[in-house]
This record gives sequence, C-alpha cells and structure tokens, in this order.
Amino acid sequence: MFDIGFFELLLVSIIGLVVLGPERLPVAVRTIRGWISDIKSFSNSVKTELTGELNIKELNDNFKKVEGLNLQNLSPEVTESLNMLKDEAESVYHPNKKENNN
Repeated sequence: MFDIGFFELLLVSIIGLVVLGPERLPVAVRTIRGWISDIKSFSNSVKTELTGELNIKELNDNFKKVEGLNLQNLSPEVTESLNMLKDEAESVYHPNKKENNN
C-alpha cells in the first residue's frame, strides 16, 4: 500500500520519540492504530454494501431481460422460481412494502 521501508519507519519512530517523549508515544501509536482499524472496517463495510447493490442491480437487469424475451415456454417450476426471485428482489428494493400490506 505505502512504500515505507524499515529506515523510514525507524526515522519516524525516532522523530516521534523526540517530539512526544517516551510516555506519550505508546498512547499516540495506539490511537493511530485505532484510527486505522476504524478506517479499514468502514471501507470493508462500504465495499460489502456496494457489492450487494451491484448484485441486486445485476439481478434486476436479468429479470428485465427475461421479461423482455417474453418467455412463455417455461415449465411451471421455472416460472414459479422466477416469480419468487422477482418478489425477493422487489422486497430488497422496497423492504417496507411487505410491512405496509400487512
């Protein structure tokens, strides 16, 4: 990620030790490590959410393609599965719609 070598890390550590002192340096390192951990977890959650949204969009596009082809020769099982998947995709886009119908 960052091209930081051993000597650069050693130089930063020495400067931190001189500026912060030996008592405050461990606290500063823990604080920075916590910030980095928070940033990583936030970026992972954003990545997971975006991946889910892209999968939902792809599923919706596939349903539109199937509807556009107007496939009427499908077996009842396949038609039922398509309808179930369509309902599930709709419930993901509009999660409160089922609650309002009850």
